[in-house]
Amino acid sequence: MIVEYIQSALLLIAAFLVIVSAVGLLSLSKDMKNVVYGRIHIVGIFDIACVIAMIGLGQYLLAAIYFIIAPFTAHAIANAFYKGEDVVNNAELGEVEEESDDSNPFIVHKSKVQELENENSEKLKTDDRFTISTLDIVEED
Repeated sequence: MIVEYIQSALLLIAAFLVIVSAVGLLSLSKDMKNVVYGRIHIVGIFDIACVIAMIGLGQYLLAAIYFIIAPFTAHAIANAFYKGEDVVNNAELGEVEEESDDSNPFIVHKSKVQELENENSEKLKTDDRFTISTLDIVEED
């Protein structure tokens, strides 16, 4: 009898956490600076609600596994976003590396291409089948 009351209380607490986190997730502005990290934080509340609900339903082993794995997955998602797309916080993503690989004919350093353009080569003048040009990319604020 007491166990049923405890289980009911745990399920009510989990339901309350789900409602609060859902309202927080829906009211989160898309124009925020670090919206992905905010969403991951709010989803962490969902995770805790699920752990509480699993404990309330008597699934202790599943709750323990989920309680251990959930922070690792949240960290992996945040780390992947930081290393892959977070230009605002990760200054290394804004830098462009100019690599050259002599074994690959398709990767040529920018300075070599500019030298070929500036060079008055007879071969480039007579061969009109292709041209070498560079593309200047300008970011407008």
